[in-house]
Amino acid sequence: MDFSLLLVVAVAVTGLIWLLDLVWWRPARRRRLATAEAGTTEGLDERAREKALKEPWPVDYSRSFFPVLLVVLLLRSFVVEPFQIPSGSMRPTLEVGDFILVNKFTYGPRLPVIHTRLVELNEPERGDVMVFRFPDEPSVNFIKRVVGLPGDRIRYEGKQLYVNGEPVAKMLLDEAGAEAPGELLLEERLGALAHRIYNNPRDPGPQMRELVVPEGHYFTMGDNRDHSNDSRYWGFVPEENIVGRAFAVWMHWDGGLPSFGSVRRIH
Repeated sequence: MDFSLLLVVAVAVTGLIWLLDLVWWRPARRRRLATAEAGTTEGLDERAREKALKEPWPVDYSRSFFPVLLVVLLLRSFVVEPFQIPSGSMRPTLEVGDFILVNKFTYGPRLPVIHTRLVELNEPERGDVMVFRFPDEPSVNFIKRVVGLPGDRIRYEGKQLYVNGEPVAKMLLDEAGAEAPGELLLEERLGALAHRIYNNPRDPGPQMRELVVPEGHYFTMGDNRDHSNDSRYWGFVPEENIVGRAFAVWMHWDGGLPSFGSVRRIH
């Protein structure tokens, strides 16, 4: 279900009903009231006047909901949009059940539904945690880390990521223990900021010979390197599929009571 499309339709329908009432239906009600009052010497009582001027329920609901829906549409389309993390592919950075905020303005605002970029602002950088529409199924949103920019040479062998022939620096921090049995917790530096990843030494994982990222595309990977369906399997992310940059976790909910103890910025 495309929530953006539903929201656009709701705004259009409520706005049209409200406009029709302002231009035609409300003046018609007032004319009918004036005609009724002219036909009596004593005039209509207050209850009769209210009944004559009463808005039909579709107009009443549209007038109430249109401003709210319009504000939600504008904020969600051009400023920030919430998402929930459904899988563990970005652990340890993001956990299943994290609710995140995505900046829709960073890479340039886009029109809802048709996703056309209105203004070209910043481009994704290496290390960004990016939300995008899955190339093979655009109705599904994915979240991964950008590791390859247009023109980059990317290789992944023996659990080591190479960018333009250089190994990406990483450092062993600890064994993940009970949080992720069998995984090693490492710190990787990709771009300006360091972030944490998981590697499983007993899982050979995918091996990928060097390839070049085409213009207008990006190469992405999950931080849970051995448990992530990412560009190593299905290819590149086209620029037109970009949704925005994830920048904060604002809530965690795993089926019990919502928790706000894990509020944090995303690195």
